[in-house]
Amino acid sequence: MQVPQDGEDFVGQPWYHGPLSRQKAEDLLQQDGDFLVRASKSRGGHPVISCRWRGSALHFEVLRVALRPRPGRPTALFQLEDERFPSLPALVRSYVIGQRPLSQATGAVASRPVPRQGLIRRSFSEDTLPDDPARTEPLRDRKRSDSQPAGLEHMWRSPEDPPGPGASTVPASGLPRTGSDPVILKTPVPLGSVADSLRASDGQLHAKAPTKPPRTPSLLLPDASGRPPTYCELVPRVLRVQGPPPGHNCPESEVPWWEAEEEKEEDRCFARPQAEVSFCLPDTPSCLLGSQNRPLEPEVLHTLRGLFLEHHPGSTALHLLLVDCQATGVLGVTKAQRGAMGVASGLELLTLPHGHRLRLELLERLETLALAGALAVLGCAGPLEERAAALRGLVELAVALRPGAVGDLPGLAAVMGALLMPQVSRLERTWRHLRRSHTEAALAFEQELKPLMRSLNEGAGPSDPGEVALPHVAPAARLLEGEELPGPLDESCERLLRTLHRARQTARDAPRFREAVARRLRGFRPNPELTEALTTGFLRRLLWGSRGAGAPWATRLEKFHRVLSVLSQRLEPDP
Repeated sequence: MQVPQDGEDFVGQPWYHGPLSRQKAEDLLQQDGDFLVRASKSRGGHPVISCRWRGSALHFEVLRVALRPRPGRPTALFQLEDERFPSLPALVRSYVIGQRPLSQATGAVASRPVPRQGLIRRSFSEDTLPDDPARTEPLRDRKRSDSQPAGLEHMWRSPEDPPGPGASTVPASGLPRTGSDPVILKTPVPLGSVADSLRASDGQLHAKAPTKPPRTPSLLLPDASGRPPTYCELVPRVLRVQGPPPGHNCPESEVPWWEAEEEKEEDRCFARPQAEVSFCLPDTPSCLLGSQNRPLEPEVLHTLRGLFLEHHPGSTALHLLLVDCQATGVLGVTKAQRGAMGVASGLELLTLPHGHRLRLELLERLETLALAGALAVLGCAGPLEERAAALRGLVELAVALRPGAVGDLPGLAAVMGALLMPQVSRLERTWRHLRRSHTEAALAFEQELKPLMRSLNEGAGPSDPGEVALPHVAPAARLLEGEELPGPLDESCERLLRTLHRARQTARDAPRFREAVARRLRGFRPNPELTEALTTGFLRRLLWGSRGAGAPWATRLEKFHRVLSVLSQRLEPDP
């Protein structure tokens, strides 16, 4: 059996709407359980399941895991949470027919597909290819089935040829397909009839005998002469990759800054740095916050919740790795910055005396991310299941960040800091519900993540650049800023030596860490809104407002811990 290629097995499904904006998708979802699948422009054309649940429109990104081409197996797998499927229709059927929640955090169940009206002009798989005139020209109607040479006059006529008598005038879509099966173009089925023909007992989510999209011919008929076509004149068509049309800028073709090659510097004498370097992004207009925002605006928190629920923990982990690498000075370091700090990487700078500002920025970022993670749990004023689902989401994100996966140890430390924060760890009923309803996540937290974090904080744990993309630098930063180590003197001395040795090793391996990060981020196309939501400047304004963000760090930290303590007591008061 021939395995269908990507994009060939779902563009004909009634629930697939092709490129569609989030707003237009939400307008089509009327009742709880309504769903559709669209190609998200902000996610580079990746499929997203849009579903209405409990009066809100939710969006869930479907991860596409590319496989090495081999005969008899698909070229990609599709994944929503844990399970992977060989095709997108298989994933949709499993979740809809089995009435499985699209995510454990929301409990949203997709039950009624919203059929599209008309044919899709472009498919998800096409959006990754440059426009080809030979591929996008309107296709002619074909006869039902004709194997005689005379029947070729109705097939794939050149645009200059006038249509013959009785030729169809129904517009056809330009979706590329391969194969030799004839295709019968039909008038689009009305919306009501498509919805009535959907039955769960059929074991599939499309109407009976759905219309196949037309196929691009694998053979091209030359039009050099006016003679009737014959078999000997059939020549293979070779698809040509052409650039964008004149005057059209294609942002996807540009190399992202994190994939750009590092500038090579000529050998020069060392010059003592004259100023400290900061890798904090300058304040720019936010697409999520107003120019003068208040702390913890409910509308922004609701938007952020939907944004994080839309992304798989693995995707969120890659976004966090990208932002952490920029904040640490591993990627995106300019030649002027390297000249100012005297070294090539922020991993080297933070071990030097003039890395004081960088160390403070990294420690503030760690604490700010931990506070935001704790707020995600303590801000759930709904049922107990909602808080337990938020805990599970943080645990899954920590698992995705651990060594051997994304390997972002600063991000892992921030998420674990939120889970281990006293205001969160005291929620006994919530943790008990997590152990009962999400046993696998609870076991991963207790048996894997907590021992790992304890080892990293003591200057031990994994540190190889092949297993780790970004090392845990908080212990060295605290030590170099004069923080005393807890515990008995003999244990603190051993921990001091381990931390200093790890810091020297990190500085020496800075180029290898940069290579490890570049490998993980190769081909990654982030969501701009999610990327902004993970920056230190955005989180600072979100938690303390545009006016309070300028207060001293110690004052801001103390006030927000009091806020979290009040929220924790409201959720589970002391006996």
